[in-house]
This record gives sequence, structure tokens and C-alpha cells, in this order.
Amino acid sequence: MADNLHRCPGERCQGSSIQKSFTDTEWSPSRVAPGSFLLGKEFHIPLCPLPLCTAVVDVAIQDYVADVVTELIYHNESLSSSEVTFVFPLGPRMAIYSFQACSEDAKVKAVLQDENQRLHEATGEQENFEYLQYETEKSGEVFACFLGSLSPGKEMVVTLRYVQELSRKPDGAAQFVLPSTLHPYQTHYTCNCRTGKLHYSLLLTASLQSPRGVASVQASCALTPLIYTAQDHSTAQVSLAGTPPNHHLELLVYYGEPTAVSVVVEKGDPAATSGSLFGDSLLLVTLAPSIPDAKPGQRQSGEFIFLLDSTLLEHAQGICIPHQYCPRPACCVLPQDLLLFLLKSLPLGCYFNIYCYGATPVGIYPQSVEYTQDNVNEAMQLIPTTGSRLGDTDLLGTLRTIYSTPRPCGHARQGPAVHILWSLCKGSPLMSPVSQLFIFMSGLPPDKEAIAAEVCRHRNSHRCFSFCFSTDSATLATALARETNGEAVYVSSDNATVQVLKCLKQALKPVAEGISLDWTLPSGLEVEVLGGTPQFIFQGQHIFLYAQTHGKEQDMKEANGVMTLQFNLDGQDVIHKIQFPLCPQGDGRLAGHRLAARYLLEKLLPEVVRGSGDEPMQRAIEISLTSGIICPFTSCVGVRTSRRVPWYHGPLALLSPRQSFVPCKIFELHGTSSGSSCFAKTIWTPPSWLTTVQESWIAIKHLTNGIATLLQHGAHKEVPKQPRPSISSLKYVDSTRFVLCSPILGPWMSKAIAECRELVALQNVDGSWTLSSGLASVLQVDEAEIKGKMPCEVTEPSFWATVLAVTWLQRHNRCYHELCDLLGAKAVTWLCSRAVSQLDKCLEASNTLLGSSVNPSVFRL
Repeated sequence: MADNLHRCPGERCQGSSIQKSFTDTEWSPSRVAPGSFLLGKEFHIPLCPLPLCTAVVDVAIQDYVADVVTELIYHNESLSSSEVTFVFPLGPRMAIYSFQACSEDAKVKAVLQDENQRLHEATGEQENFEYLQYETEKSGEVFACFLGSLSPGKEMVVTLRYVQELSRKPDGAAQFVLPSTLHPYQTHYTCNCRTGKLHYSLLLTASLQSPRGVASVQASCALTPLIYTAQDHSTAQVSLAGTPPNHHLELLVYYGEPTAVSVVVEKGDPAATSGSLFGDSLLLVTLAPSIPDAKPGQRQSGEFIFLLDSTLLEHAQGICIPHQYCPRPACCVLPQDLLLFLLKSLPLGCYFNIYCYGATPVGIYPQSVEYTQDNVNEAMQLIPTTGSRLGDTDLLGTLRTIYSTPRPCGHARQGPAVHILWSLCKGSPLMSPVSQLFIFMSGLPPDKEAIAAEVCRHRNSHRCFSFCFSTDSATLATALARETNGEAVYVSSDNATVQVLKCLKQALKPVAEGISLDWTLPSGLEVEVLGGTPQFIFQGQHIFLYAQTHGKEQDMKEANGVMTLQFNLDGQDVIHKIQFPLCPQGDGRLAGHRLAARYLLEKLLPEVVRGSGDEPMQRAIEISLTSGIICPFTSCVGVRTSRRVPWYHGPLALLSPRQSFVPCKIFELHGTSSGSSCFAKTIWTPPSWLTTVQESWIAIKHLTNGIATLLQHGAHKEVPKQPRPSISSLKYVDSTRFVLCSPILGPWMSKAIAECRELVALQNVDGSWTLSSGLASVLQVDEAEIKGKMPCEVTEPSFWATVLAVTWLQRHNRCYHELCDLLGAKAVTWLCSRAVSQLDKCLEASNTLLGSSVNPSVFRL
């Protein structure tokens, strides 16, 4: 990690308000929250937080990126020395690039090294990491580093640096939230339960910068007045006023008038080679076009591809697999009604196809077809009614088949190659329908890494909605959705139809298509967009891009550039232009460059997994070591340097301090969430005989594992190669939380589906119903009576039939609305396109015939 100067502690922690010892009350393992932990040396000793004394936080926010430098001072209040491991939960779009800790006895600094040419190997204390990973009550990705022993009454100073891509609120504000480790207001030792007063000090300073100007700052706490440090208000500073709040700390930074696009130029590192990632200036590009709501039920272009795990198509057998998180066994069977409701809810003007992936990928059609009545009827007949053997599925082969199949209108699906990461993005892409995949998984495919890599390669050209019927596929489902800005949902046979239809509503939101960027720059300059430009931007979505300028301009201080964003919205071409100064901004902390490095590492990883030669791996290693951001091909190790005893001044003081290497890495916690408490906890110190037994048990465990590996691979065979690294998006997902995020629907929903299924089956793809005996049977009204009650002004029986069907859906319970609102919107659109003047009388007659009181607003009257 980056080489930075850090302060080391003195004899005492000044200003500490923590007085209570950790030796008077019981410890509860369910109350530990991620932060900084005090670990027992023995494997089964639970973790306990080390009291925070002072937190000093310096935040530099540049448009929508932040660089944070923090100094944390911890104090050991116990009566004995304790071993300390620092743990920092990593938030979304966050990357640590520097870490160092100092105590009176030693200094620990995290450094990166090439995993293939590892020079230093951490020794000892790995059991603490194992306990932390599997036995703590929290889940998620964390950075952890073993810091060694801390004497009683002494302090540890931790200096941490990280960068983060900030969320953009709908009103254009940049949202910064202080991590709980830097402000642990919920942790038991930090707050007096009676007074609510925190027992640590927090000093927060934020430097703000934007070429659009800093307009204002809102916060969840008291701040000092905003101080502008530039006449054009492009830079400003603000600080925390008074004591830290006993709730989360959030900053909302508002800039000048919100725009659809923004560009910030960050200067490169003068010490870096010109033409390299850090040597040239970087453009931080934000794309956030305003996309209005679409009218319900209108025609929409787009491509919808449904991938059905053939093991879910066991309609006849109805194989049920019990699940530990469900109140009753969840049937791994795809409901027949789901496909019916799904296909009937698609809009006119789109294209669709269905793949049943089993031993071999099988598509209903060779490629996507237009959404017509004949094609939908044929598709329902072609879907297989029997599944394949459990586990005999080829999702990877199906995805590759889809990606190699031309899109509608003859457009090819081109995934980004390795060279695209450093290619010039010019011109407008050909218009083609937006592709959205609905993937249904019954279990975890064996080649999940390759599947995630394949989807990641095509992330700019489509979106995935993933539905898993078992928790073991939750991680993969979440990864596919995260990479493509889609959604992942746990479903069972009871709630599948409703959950899938909710995602379809999300997929039908309007989209800006054919995204292109054009640059107008002074002669001698050109722009590279790192990772390529996405082809679509969906409503409510904003895109962050990183680009670099190459070349030289004599007078960069006065030069300006122009970026043009062009896209198609509902058949209309939309153009946004923004002029920006080419004079680089920034304070030299290179937050944008580091986030660009993180972005490139994520894009290179799938290419390595696919086996695209050594070039992507070597490029990833170079970027990682340069930026200080770890990747699967580099490893982090803590270099622990012992400090001289201050009272010794003999000849041995001239010797170099002794160095050792301690564990320091990023990994996933596999626990579950729990509450917090205001009561202090203790560390249980075992008797010496138990310590000896546990150390022996650990040694036996390692020996047993070694013997098992030897027997498995043979005594004289080579050690097996390390498995390929995990795709960055394949992060651990808490299966319990994932399941509970999906609502459990009662039997009333199943009843509602059964009641309106026949009516849905009779609807035409254009939204209308035909006046028939089948419709009369569903409405429970004689067909002759229906024809007799038809208003005389109506000349088209389908018009009257459609009004009756919509009225019938609206007069029943609200469950119908969740199931049929897309169908109803399509029907109303069809009615309004025929004869709006007849709707009033038709609705009145329909309410009389069916005994209902449906409001005219349903028909947009």
C-alpha cells in the first residue's frame, strides 16, 4: 500500500473519557459489532471491542468521489496485555490503499506484493482470522490486520486511507456516510446508557470541490458555517461542530444547478510515467439524464429473454426440497401460471425468447421473435413440461449461446474485449433493442466463476434479473444482478409470480438507448474512456465513468473541452453538451485515479478467469501495486517492526529494528446480524492448562489437514495449482437475510392467481379480450345476457368484452392489482385507442351487470 508518513502514539491517550474496566461484567458473543476488535490468542476466545479514544477524519470530496484519511487512537483499559486485530468493514464502491498502526512497542504497516512472487509470508495468528470469519455475528467484506500485543494502559494509533465512489441522490447531491468504525456510536463501550454521551472525541473536516461550485451542505449533525476557499465557490471547507452525534453521520453536498452530465478533471501524479494510468489527467464523468415516466401499457421496444432451469419444469412430479429458512418446504417447481402472467404482461413492440437450459441449451426460437399473438401461443406450447436430471444444467453454455446470437434487427452482441479497457471511445453505436435477461435458478451451477465472468464481459449491453429457488445460488444471483444493475430475488412456488412481475415492472421503466459520447478538444489531445461506454441508461440510474486525456496542450490553464452526450429516448434524439476546463483540479490525493484503478481491476478479472492469456493478469498486478489497491493477484501482508526500548542506549541500539510479517488481508465474514448493547463486556482469560490443550488441538488440526491433502493428491505428485481467483462481484451473501428480504405470501395470493388465471389466459397480446363463452364462464354471466347488455353505441364486441374484463379485475381484492396491473394498463391503452367517448356508458353498464362500483379513473377518465 502507499507509502505515507504516520504519527505514532505517546505514553498516554490524552482526553480519554473511558473509565470503566472490561473485567466486571459478562461477555455475550451475539453483541459484537464490526469495528476494532481485541482478540484472545486462543482459537475459541471470543472477540471484544477495544475502546476508541479519539477519531480524526479528513475527507476530501470531489464531485462524487471521496478520499478519506483517518487517525484512530485506541486505549487498552484492561489490566493485562491483549492481542489486537484491527477490522474495518468495507462499504460499497470503497477501496483501502494505505494502512499503518503504531504502538509504543511496534509499528505495523500493510504492504502489497505480487502473489506469484511472494517475498514475505505471514506467520502465526491465522486462527484468529478463522474465528473472525466464521464465528462472529456480522457478515460482509472486511479488511483485517493483526497488530500484536498491546500493554495495559497503552494506546494504539491506526492510520487508514481509503477512497470511495459516492452515491448520487435524485436531487443531484453527493452522499457521504461516515463508517461505523470511525464513529461507533452504537457500540456498547462508547456511550453512557443513562446520559447518551459518547466516550470518545471525533474531529471531522471536509474539503469540497466541484467546477460547478459548492452550493450548500446538509448534515445529520451540527456543522460549522461553510467557508469558501475560492472566489468562484469551486472549493469550500466545513467541519463538525461540537460533540459527535449519537446517531449516524451523513453529509449531503449540493453543487451548482444539477445537470444531466458533469465532468471533473483530476491532475495526475507528477512522479508517475507520462501515458500511464497515474501519469495523465483523469476525467470523472457523471451521466444522469432526466428520463420521464412512461405511460402505462404503451408500446415499448426491447428484448426480453427468459432462462429457465429445466429442473424447475417438473410440473408433473412436483419435487419438493425442504428449506431450513422457510416455514414450510419450498417446492423447487416453476409455477405454470408464472410464464402465463409473464408473457401476457409484455408490451407490444418488444421481442422475446425462452431458453430451457439443461444438459444442452435449448431456445424456443433460434433467436428472439416479435411479440405477437401467434408467437406467444406457439411459445406456450413449445415450453418443455419435463425437466432434466437434477444438477445437469448448463447455464454457462446457454449464456454463451445468447451472447453469440444476433439481436433483433440484425445487431450483434459484442462483449468488451481486453483491449477495450484502453481503447478510444468514438462515434455512436448502432441502435438496437435493450436486452434484459430473466434467469431462474434452482441451485448453484458448478461453473459459477465462469458464469459471472461471462456476464461481466457483456455488462454494458444488457441487464439481468436473477431468481433463485435455493439459498446456495444466492451469491451468484446477486453477482449477476449487481454487475448489470438488475435485481436478485429469492422466490418460492408461492411468491414467484408476484416477485417476477414486480421485476418486470422495473424492467419496463423507460430507458435511454444508444448512448454515445463525443469529445471536442484542442489539437493534440484525445480522450480514452476506461472500460467502454454503456449502451443504455435506465430511469433513475446514474453512471460514473472514468476517462483519461493523452497528449499535450501548450496552455492548459485556459483550454476548455466539450463533451456531448447523445441518446435516444422514446424515438427522439436527445443531446446534452457540457463545456469543462481542461486545467486539472485536485489536491494531489488522486482519489479519482485510485477509483479508476479499482474499476479497471474489476474489468480485467473476468478476462483472467476466461483464460485470455497472461497480459490481463500482468496488467492487473501492475495497476494493483501502483495504486495500493489489492486484487486477487496481489496479497497484503503486515510488516511489523519492533521499536527500540527508549531507556536503552547501549551499542545494540545501533542494530536495525527486528521485522516480522503478520496476517493482513481482505475477506468475507460469514455471520448474521445482531443487535448492540450499552453494557461493557469482558475477555475471558483461560487457565494455562486449557491454553496448552487448545494450542495442541490447533497443531493437530493443521497436521490432519496436511495429511488429508497428501492422501488426496498423492505423496509424490505436484501440489495442485491454486484455483482461479473469485470474480470480485461474487461476494458472500447472507442467505438468511437474502431469504427474509422476499415477502412470504399467504394462501390468499395463490387463490387470487387461480381465480384470475383463466381470464388472463383469454387476453390477447394487444390487451383486448374477445367476447366468447369462455369469457362469460369466467365472469359467471350468461353469454346471451352479456351481448344483450352491450350499449347500443358500441359497434365492436371486443371493446365491450375488454371493459367487462377490466371491471371484473378491479372489483375484486387488491391481490389482483399486483398480478394484473400490467395487463390492465395494456387493456386500458387499447380501449383509449379505440373509442374513448364510449367508455363512460360502457363502464356504467359493466358496473350494473357485474354488481360493482369501479371508478372511472381506472380508465383514465
